Amino acid sequence: MQYVKLGSTGLDVSRISLGCMTYGLPDRGAHEWTLDEEASRPLIRQALEAGVTFFDTANVYSDGTSEEIVGRALRDFARRDEIVLATKVHGRMRPGPNGAGLSRKAILSEIDHSLRRLGTDHVDLYQIHRFDPHTPVEETMEALHDLVKAGKVRYIGASSMYAWQFSKMQYTAERHGWTRFVSMQNHYNLLYREEEREMLPLCADQGVGVLPWSPLARGRLTRDWGTETGRSATDGFGDSLYQEGDRATVEAVTRIAADRGVPRAQVALAWLLHQPTVTAPIVGAAKPRHLEDAVAATELMLTEKELAELEEPYAPHPIAGH
Repeated sequence: MQYVKLGSTGLDVSRISLGCMTYGLPDRGAHEWTLDEEASRPLIRQALEAGVTFFDTANVYSDGTSEEIVGRALRDFARRDEIVLATKVHGRMRPGPNGAGLSRKAILSEIDHSLRRLGTDHVDLYQIHRFDPHTPVEETMEALHDLVKAGKVRYIGASSMYAWQFSKMQYTAERHGWTRFVSMQNHYNLLYREEEREMLPLCADQGVGVLPWSPLARGRLTRDWGTETGRSATDGFGDSLYQEGDRATVEAVTRIAADRGVPRAQVALAWLLHQPTVTAPIVGAAKPRHLEDAVAATELMLTEKELAELEEPYAPHPIAGH
């Protein structure tokens, strides 16, 4: 496993981050395809044994049960100081007022709930899951800064939003002497490259680490176009992200993978890892081979010709994921 700095910080993270939305009780939350604790623990252990030190979850994943499962597994299988544990805040955790969003009340409440579920006294990276247009950015940034100063959070990060929103939040923090975001977890893969227009150049200029979510386009880059899986059959959100024109890119991945004699997932992930702004893709793993492919992708060097062939079919997409 390779290790790199997260943006301009001194924090070392593995080149692959294990995305833990896959792990959680199927009857809790919005994803009936998640793996329960018994099925999740071997995969978390496999990731650790492969050298993965960076684990990403969120309070909303399976109604908090992802944090519980991941927290117990990491306590059993790893030393806390050897891993980088990330979670998120923003999504609705309960009905009624203040059950979601980035108000001071929500942030200070949700970090304590997350720490309890994770079984730790701090998270290494606390990320806002989306932009909250209903809360002043000053309120959000000061609350996050206070968590850092209280020792509950080591670093803060953001997720999908417009570049002007991210810039506004960073400027607000800098203006007041508060903690700035060190990472951006955004929607970026071979089928969706709109982030290359504004967000990625901004992150490069500001020394912000980039942690792409859905690096395999929810599996579309790993199988024949139109193939349905148990997850894709119920993934309405995923259906909204991609379009028929993406088939040509999937076919390019298929050709190069066949020529190289490797699985398609390795080619698609290797392309992301070749992008200079990318720190660590957030990779979901429901089977052992998913982790094996992710680790192998860190060693797969694509040629300039292969990179160009993968990129050539791309056509602009509507903004998706914000």
